[in-house]
Amino acid sequence: MKRKTLTPQQVAVAALMIALTTVFTKLIQIPIPATGGYINLSDVAITFAGLAFGPWVGFLAGGVGAALADLLSGYAQFAPLTFVAHGVEGLIIGYLGYNRGLREAVIGWLVGGAFMVLAYYVGEATIMGMGWVAPLQEIPGNLIQMLAGGVVGIPLVMAVRRAYPPIAHLGTPPTWHD
Repeated sequence: MKRKTLTPQQVAVAALMIALTTVFTKLIQIPIPATGGYINLSDVAITFAGLAFGPWVGFLAGGVGAALADLLSGYAQFAPLTFVAHGVEGLIIGYLGYNRGLREAVIGWLVGGAFMVLAYYVGEATIMGMGWVAPLQEIPGNLIQMLAGGVVGIPLVMAVRRAYPPIAHLGTPPTWHD
């Protein structure tokens, strides 16, 4: 089996999306006292990364970018859960919506966002030992975060694709045309 290697362009795009997600996560942080977590704008960048550049960039942007923001913001206890919740969210969004139409982009965002909300609830209740009641208070905030991702991220991808059509192929190997 041939191993796929990343091009320098793909590495650069992934690094930029990780940085963008970290900045969006740190930009606005609204604390949730019941769990010690916070609401943020990470889903805007994660949705954009997954839809614009595909599942693996979505995974890296969501997982690494949001977890890095947790580490930089004093929420290190959430970083492993954030890596999984937001990483898989970006992967799902990219897998279902990358290089497809608006309908698929919305489906990807809904499924990916629902995974993130569920992952935080179950992860906080079990792995972080908060029980099943306290994490319920974070669900509305996570839904708002998810909503922001779709309301801003999806139109942003569509606008960028119209203004800069080659973005759909950014990071993919060039092909020869006669």
